[in-house]
Amino acid sequence: QVQLVQSGGGLVQSGDSLRLSCAASGRTFANYRMGWFRQAPGKEREFVAAISASGTTTTYADSVKGRFTISRDKAKNTVYLQMNSLKSDDTAVYYCAVPAWSDSWSASLPIAAARYTYWGQGARVTVSS
Repeated sequence: QVQLVQSGGGLVQSGDSLRLSCAASGRTFANYRMGWFRQAPGKEREFVAAISASGTTTTYADSVKGRFTISRDKAKNTVYLQMNSLKSDDTAVYYCAVPAWSDSWSASLPIAAARYTYWGQGARVTVSS
């Protein structure tokens, strides 16, 4: 069974940093693109970041550019989201996700949630001020 198990969420203060991890099991995703989404209370799920299969190309939502960094460790079958300079607006449940392998043939990284097929169960991040 394919599973994306997330860890690293928690309660932090505005300006602090936090690192989310998403460890996949049941399948090796070294040749898959990966991404992060988040859903704040009362809001729709929104795109945060995505990374190419090689790990050399990334893209970010405007709201997190310059503050968040997506990375991956293929040997560990894990994708990370390093979050710096956290703001109260970053408070949300964060989800890692993986698209179908065929998505790697597309010219652009997956931004739309509909392009993803596997999802983690979420990690809650609360930023206080």
